[in-house]
Amino acid sequence: MIHLELIGYPLGHSLSPKIHTAALKACGLEGKYSLFPIHPDDKQGLESLLNQVRAKQIYGLNVTIPHKQNVIEFMNELTPTAKSIGAVNTIYLKDEKLIGDNTDALGFLADLKNFIGNRELEIGKSVLVIGAGGSARAVVYALLNDGWNVTISSRRIEQSEQLANSFSNYPLSIIHSSNLPTFQFSNFQLIVNTTPIGMTPNINESPLPENLSLPSNVFIYDLVYNPRETKLVRDARLQGLNSTTGLGMLIEQAALAFETWTGFNPPREILWQAVET
Repeated sequence: MIHLELIGYPLGHSLSPKIHTAALKACGLEGKYSLFPIHPDDKQGLESLLNQVRAKQIYGLNVTIPHKQNVIEFMNELTPTAKSIGAVNTIYLKDEKLIGDNTDALGFLADLKNFIGNRELEIGKSVLVIGAGGSARAVVYALLNDGWNVTISSRRIEQSEQLANSFSNYPLSIIHSSNLPTFQFSNFQLIVNTTPIGMTPNINESPLPENLSLPSNVFIYDLVYNPRETKLVRDARLQGLNSTTGLGMLIEQAALAFETWTGFNPPREILWQAVET
């Protein structure tokens, strides 16, 4: 019996059980995927659960907000990706060592390429990333390694600077979110929202200024996937723009984590069916 779990707080909205249960069934594996909410201040509860992985009572763990950085001190090793991003979303035991990995970056990049496909980007590869939190770190890491020129916009300039300093080998630009209404968006081929703005229940909020006219060639990618069509995505589609939510990223990062744990690569169409029913 393969026992997999997700730790975070809160977890009531999570689609991960549907995705991983479908993956287990599609790959012919007997197991279960459970939610384990751990309060942000419950360090003892976090350590206790990680010890269950060490004791092989739990086969693998997913980690979501707010514990992606909290778990790092308990890891014996971090993969190069997790170390570069500074966050862990996948944990497993290897050679009696607790390994912290991060599949968010590769999951985002895989879904971004599915989204953009063969459509040509007219002027290079310039992207505006809105937000500078944990999700932004994985997105920026993925984009930089894929050759994009990255500009970060957030409400907290110091957080943007910390993020930029984490990737000091790359030339990142920073703007304050208050300057977005007057910003020249024609410089960008892609805009990625990594903030929770627009997430249920605040479905009438958008990280972009109201009635903003965007260039016709820009792609909009919103990491928020609940609701299935965020205000950002809806407004972009009304302007005839290509836009998508982060549901594909959620599926891709889950599939990569599942493969890390089990060695099986689950069929994506089965995982999509699981979240759409």
